[in-house]
Amino acid sequence: MSEDQRNEAFETPPIDEIPGITKQHVAYLETTTDEAAWTSAGMRHLVLTTVGRRSGKEHKVALPYWCDGQGRRIVAASYAGGPRNPAWFHNLADKNVNPEVGIQDREEIVRVEAEILNGDDYARTWEALTRDRPYYIDYQARCRRRIPLIRLPARRTGEP
Repeated sequence: MSEDQRNEAFETPPIDEIPGITKQHVAYLETTTDEAAWTSAGMRHLVLTTVGRRSGKEHKVALPYWCDGQGRRIVAASYAGGPRNPAWFHNLADKNVNPEVGIQDREEIVRVEAEILNGDDYARTWEALTRDRPYYIDYQARCRRRIPLIRLPARRTGEP
């Protein structure tokens, strides 16, 4: 499934505008199952639902995803190459608060146990992902942190 998931050209928004853009994107996606809404710049998107590790409140973020060779969703915590990992990643990484997270992919709503990739798995996935989406290489060059990759394999149907 990972064959040719290249996307259309797009302009990366300034980091300070990303939270507002994603909030609007989530609100829009929650109103429709139209395929055109769930695909932006040629990239499929999902809505990730986590619980805040400090606030205990539900948080939603719209993220582009890429599928690995087994068809499993992969998201990158790139934050457009920002200096820190995005808040959603910190929430997702806290397994005490988020042993599972919710994802909505158009009409599909599932619970998943997010897998943060490491070692050879990370290296293989990063190489394949950046072959299709080379802008992640530019994002990585902008920051000192390693951009996390997260696998979101479908686990069970249910509300996020």
